[in-house]
Amino acid sequence: MTDGQLAHVPVLLEETLEALNIRPEGIYVDATFGRGGHSRAILGRLGAQGRLVALDRDPRAVAEGESIRDARFRIVHAPFSRLKATLASLGLVAVDGVLLDIGVSSPQIDEAARGFSFRFDAPLDMRMDTSQGETAAAWLNRASEEEIARVIRDYGEERFAKAVARAIVQARSEAPITRTVQLARIVASAVRTRERGQDPATRTFQAVRIHINRELEELAQALPQSVEVLRAGGRLAVISFHSLEDRMVKRFMRAEAKGEEFPPEIPLPAHAIRPGRLRLVGRAIRASAAEVARNPRARSAVLRVAERTAEAACSG
Repeated sequence: MTDGQLAHVPVLLEETLEALNIRPEGIYVDATFGRGGHSRAILGRLGAQGRLVALDRDPRAVAEGESIRDARFRIVHAPFSRLKATLASLGLVAVDGVLLDIGVSSPQIDEAARGFSFRFDAPLDMRMDTSQGETAAAWLNRASEEEIARVIRDYGEERFAKAVARAIVQARSEAPITRTVQLARIVASAVRTRERGQDPATRTFQAVRIHINRELEELAQALPQSVEVLRAGGRLAVISFHSLEDRMVKRFMRAEAKGEEFPPEIPLPAHAIRPGRLRLVGRAIRASAAEVARNPRARSAVLRVAERTAEAACSG
């Protein structure tokens, strides 16, 4: 399959560009390059003095980014949990906007060999960064039944998690689990009912992928770093695709907008209390019906936006 066949349609593109409030001379970060749809659009709005830094943990995405011949652009092979260190290595202390487009990209799903989808019979890999880390197959064949059940329950919100874990452990006692279709069949044997239109394996594949790539841990590290590198007035835009991620983003932004809170009986003067580092910008944004019709994967996308306040913001 060629890169052309693996084309990635960026979701909420115009809404994201508006959310970032791009200044022609500004410095921006696309912390999840993917196949570069958002990055190319941001470059289209930057002037000659503008600058865009992109990060991605997927070597294929980095290779795609390196094909962009633009002096204003730089791509780095790194997870967004290393956002602050990556910018520091480039001599950047503060930026005008950060974009996080969380989760697996369409090319990763559609490339059979990556093992993200049960639609293809492929090695059970699921790593976003194929240069390091444990594959899904390796983990499924060594983890305890309890750990597998916990991951499937917590990350897949699968009500049959225990039954699925039991079936996996039973199956691997007979033969190693190494293929996507093999895992999908095992899950299907344990999931008694499923929502209309959803494959029985959907929630388990999501959960295993999130676990293998430490997606929620990565997000938990990236969000505070994104705030720290923003200068006053800089925007943080986060696109998420399922409830676990969106819940984390929503709670983080709300907490950062409130600032420090103390019980009313503690008589602290206002100047002694740290104000919120973020100001929420608008409500959560979802894809329009027209966009969903063009790109069904946009159906679950949620964009949340916040702006760095002047108080103690980056000024470098």
